[in-house]
Amino acid sequence: MENNERKVSDFIDRLNKEQQPDEDEYSTESDELKELYQTVKLVKSVKDPTMPGPDFQKKLISSVKSEASRKRPQNKRKWAFFISIASAAAIIALIVNVMLPFGNSNIVNVMADAFEEVEAYHGTLEIVEMNANGKSTTQVKLEVWADKNGHYYIKNLEGSNKGLVTVNNGEKKWQVHPHQKQVHIFPSTPDGYRFNFELGNEINNVTNALATNVIGEDTIAGRKATILEVTPKGGEPYQIWIDNETKLPLQKQTAMHNAIQYKITYTEIAFNNTIPGKLMDYQLPKGFEEIDKNSEQVVTDINEVQEAVGFTPKTPRRLPAGYVQDRLVVVPSRDVAKIYYKGEKGKRIVVSQGESNGEFKPAANAILGKIDNNTAEIQSPVQDFVGMLGGGDPYAEGTNVNSIRWQQDGFEFAVVGNTPLEELVLLTEGLTDGEFKMPTVDEQEFSPQVEVPYDLTKEKNDQKSVDAGSSPWKLDPVFVAQVFVSLKISPDGIIGDYPISMDELEVIKNTGDEAIIAVSGDKTSIKKVYLKRLVRQDITGIWTVVGYDPA
Repeated sequence: MENNERKVSDFIDRLNKEQQPDEDEYSTESDELKELYQTVKLVKSVKDPTMPGPDFQKKLISSVKSEASRKRPQNKRKWAFFISIASAAAIIALIVNVMLPFGNSNIVNVMADAFEEVEAYHGTLEIVEMNANGKSTTQVKLEVWADKNGHYYIKNLEGSNKGLVTVNNGEKKWQVHPHQKQVHIFPSTPDGYRFNFELGNEINNVTNALATNVIGEDTIAGRKATILEVTPKGGEPYQIWIDNETKLPLQKQTAMHNAIQYKITYTEIAFNNTIPGKLMDYQLPKGFEEIDKNSEQVVTDINEVQEAVGFTPKTPRRLPAGYVQDRLVVVPSRDVAKIYYKGEKGKRIVVSQGESNGEFKPAANAILGKIDNNTAEIQSPVQDFVGMLGGGDPYAEGTNVNSIRWQQDGFEFAVVGNTPLEELVLLTEGLTDGEFKMPTVDEQEFSPQVEVPYDLTKEKNDQKSVDAGSSPWKLDPVFVAQVFVSLKISPDGIIGDYPISMDELEVIKNTGDEAIIAVSGDKTSIKKVYLKRLVRQDITGIWTVVGYDPA
């Protein structure tokens, strides 16, 4: 009998490996083995062994008994274990255990049941980035403490953000930035993003997936694991490794996106009753600044950004020479994603993106370029860096900060940095795969029907007054056009509100030293105003009306 059990076991192993068995129902001389071989093939072909129902074993035992009773010759001795129900159950258990690493239960249910027994866990999480050419780069290593109630403590052990700590104790969520000596505060709930490869979240994702399929076995961090392919709702299939011992997720490999995918692995994991209390108590370190408005949360990869803000941010296919990605950030209060890049000699570029809210309105004094036929606002230098990105950036404070901002495909983008405008243009083109066009106004286009005379000496004196702090409105071409058109309507002076509002004025051209403003409405016969920077052709220069077009 033991010899026959071994033969059945070898038979199952060969079938699982898609190999021809050494002996089958056609070559064996044993009637008993013939029936068992046929039964095993029947079990393997009836349905996918990774998804048996809860009554699978009961039905299989009944089927084997029925088959054995119908075919059993009356003049031959049978094995005692095959005649009785208990013995039949033993042979079926052998079949199920060999063919299904997780026994006779659905693998998803097994994971959920196993996690129900977990109170807290502590491990080391490694995130590796892989490109389409097979090159792998370790992005970060994390120390992870988490419990089933959604509380966690995460510390970056390696990577560009080494020392960064993220905590949610259920009452407060915070992130400690040791290099900036800042602590950013976030609402503890709702917590749209917790951390990558949180066990409870992964099991929920698998439970709600469209399909799951066992595709193989592997050994991860010294643990035998079953590889599960998961097809989520509205996404590309990915793979997850399930520890055969603990029945919990051990590793995940994401789908390829923009020629990049990630492998996330618990290289160490242990289970505890709770997270140590000292890790969960909030204390502002001495000498640190607490930031609780428009706080920026550092995350580890693009998939985490998507979980936090609800969209997958664009990343440039090429960067200016000498630049590398520094860190990924989300601003939860604004649903904005930001990617920081660092270059040589302290140069920094920040790419900010979020869903657009309404019509794109460039700054009045901005130069207007084009990117893929979309209007691009160019500020060189930037007037309101903090307002542009919503939260500020410690990397690019100070002078010589330039920016490009535009809307495209329902999103608003801003590329900002303390670097020459040419480098921002290169990164913008790498982000959009489009051609960036700097503004130009040809002689025919900049030819007002009515010329407005001006006194250059007076304009130079006005420039000195503006430099001293008087009449700052002359630095804004729209404001200058508003005053000019309003005075045409009320030549004796303006009392109260301007007869022409800002909403009736639109910048249609601005090269930085020449601008054309369109006028709408029926309050004036002027339809276009032409302006130049006559004294100084930079952002400190005043604007002068040099002509206009009547209706």
